[in-house]
Amino acid sequence: MIDQATIDRIMDAAQIVDVVSEFVTLRKRGVNYVGLCPFHSEKTPSFSVSPSKGVCKCFSCGKGGNVVHFIMEHEQLSYYEALKWLAHKYNIEVKERELTDEEKHAQSIRESMFVVNEYARDYFQNILRSHVEGQTVGMTYFRQRGFRDDIITKFQLGYCLNQHDAFAREATLKGYRPEYLVKTGLCYARDDGSLRDRFWGRVIFPVHTLSGKVVAFGGRVLKTDAKTAKYVNSPESEIYHKSNELYGIYFAKQSIVKQDRCFLVEGYTDVISMHQSGIENVVASSGTSLTPGQIRLIHRFTNNITVLYDGDMAGIKASLRGIDMLLEEGMNIKVVLLPDGDDPDSFARKHNATDYQAYINAHEVDFIRFKTNLLLDDAGNDPIKRAGLITDIVRSISVIPDAIVRSVYIKECSQLLQVEEKLLIAEVGKLKEAQLEKEYKAQRNAQIQAQRAAGEQGASPSAEGTAAPEGEPGEAAPAIPVPGEPVVPSPVSDTYESYIPQDNPESRKFYPLEKLIMELLVRYGERVMCVTTDEEGNEAPLTVTEFIAGNLQIDDLQFHNPLHRQMLAEAVSHIHDEGFRAEHYFGTHPNPDISRYAVNLANERYTLSKYHTKSQKIVTDEERLYELVPHVMTDFKHAIVEEELKHTQQALLDPENMHDESRYLSIMKHYKDLSEVQRIMAKRLGDRVLNV
Repeated sequence: MIDQATIDRIMDAAQIVDVVSEFVTLRKRGVNYVGLCPFHSEKTPSFSVSPSKGVCKCFSCGKGGNVVHFIMEHEQLSYYEALKWLAHKYNIEVKERELTDEEKHAQSIRESMFVVNEYARDYFQNILRSHVEGQTVGMTYFRQRGFRDDIITKFQLGYCLNQHDAFAREATLKGYRPEYLVKTGLCYARDDGSLRDRFWGRVIFPVHTLSGKVVAFGGRVLKTDAKTAKYVNSPESEIYHKSNELYGIYFAKQSIVKQDRCFLVEGYTDVISMHQSGIENVVASSGTSLTPGQIRLIHRFTNNITVLYDGDMAGIKASLRGIDMLLEEGMNIKVVLLPDGDDPDSFARKHNATDYQAYINAHEVDFIRFKTNLLLDDAGNDPIKRAGLITDIVRSISVIPDAIVRSVYIKECSQLLQVEEKLLIAEVGKLKEAQLEKEYKAQRNAQIQAQRAAGEQGASPSAEGTAAPEGEPGEAAPAIPVPGEPVVPSPVSDTYESYIPQDNPESRKFYPLEKLIMELLVRYGERVMCVTTDEEGNEAPLTVTEFIAGNLQIDDLQFHNPLHRQMLAEAVSHIHDEGFRAEHYFGTHPNPDISRYAVNLANERYTLSKYHTKSQKIVTDEERLYELVPHVMTDFKHAIVEEELKHTQQALLDPENMHDESRYLSIMKHYKDLSEVQRIMAKRLGDRVLNV
């Protein structure tokens, strides 16, 4: 892990214009620079770089951020890898914390396995090009598949001799330890302790990580009469988890980002042939159904996936479940059915990139329509099968997170299936409600278990998010925290659960308020918004961060977004550090999610708002923080109390809660606590009426 001092030196040294200029031709326009966006194809420059702010942004595709985010996006690196890239550019020594003995041992094992895999890759490549058997058997196979030499070199293809232990003997002679040959899956040990090659007599397809490291191999047998499996793959290991890897992702990542589209195929040769034809934004699931890990990997680069199928109906139906998982992630899925007798590999060998792309554009359909037509053909006129088909389609639609997209698909499927739209809406609603209830119960059970483990007794459930304020009922709490008293936000709890889901229509009003507070925190967190006076008449400055944290603490409230809770807690803990600036602190945060989010907040708007007339000068947010921050906090607390009261009322009417006396009493207590908070807030606000 890189220490913060080193991160600060890197960020101070890295000039956004200097770095971006390595990849984009920039020209000066006013105080900024513009160029063609490197993340999508365009003819008119829309990519702007601001040296004063240290950020870049494409006003067409929306991508950008600070210098670290640019390198992460362009080079498809992790946060720490991007920092190391910049450190190398500016000759900054990267200091990382000392690892524990256990971490050193684990890292040593992983590094040793990567070294062994690199040796194996070079060995197989050398056999393919230099050995007689490699030339006559392995290279002949690749030539028959139509692979060019440059493509063979690019994908680092190789060959393993048709001898049971040729590789094992050579590797041990070179000094590689047998235990690592076994751990990587390159060899396996026999009962007598001798090693045997896993891939003997096969052509080799190395599998690369996102950063280009070889984590595994796939081997294809060439003998047509062989009784062994056609393909053999490396087993799971400390460095290889099949469910988290996609073949070809290392070679495809930049093209996927630029095209904003990913083609999904089945096998190694499909990927290689499409690359050779000129289509590089393609990956393969390596013959297995898609996994959540693979889906997340694709989702890092694009939201658009096109699945290429051959004419194998059995294989298509087996893959439908994986496609439903893509829908659940909110991805836009198209399907292309290739002509009979063709798979992506054979079709790519017959067509160039232009023709291939033209065919895809002409024949691709959205997944829901494709699945509906596929199952309709299968069901025929059988009413039982048609009923099952409708249930299957409704299940696929229900997992789509976007309500508008769901509505469009419901309308379209209503026409295709000749079923009333309101019936489909009702069924989708039932499934969504059941899923939300399932998730809620799982979270509640996890929370209860965590509370029991922590030994908490007699406390009201934290899932409800608030408790009665301290002090005598009816006593109005001060709107501003008392100076001199430490402001400690409520602890960030992983078990905290909001009653207001982020995908709920109610969130349209609530969560933007919470985000607006975070925008104020990031941009002005260290600024003094006012000077307060304690009972003894002593004056003390009050920062925006302290006001936000203290104002929430007064009513024992928390942010509903866990990222917001973490950022507030860190701001409070560092607010009195010398030279602390919230925007710089969060913009260079070691957590890439926080740093990217902070940069977006800081640069979403130049000012949140402006008050001005023809006769008055412009008044910026910074000049009226004393007015703006309390106003936003009041609106936010309003929303919390109103929404949580509403949902608590609903919980009281839930039959499951009504039959559980202890749970019902707990919810009832929480409702009374919320009502008391509301009454105190109403007193504080004077004549303003709160409606529940």
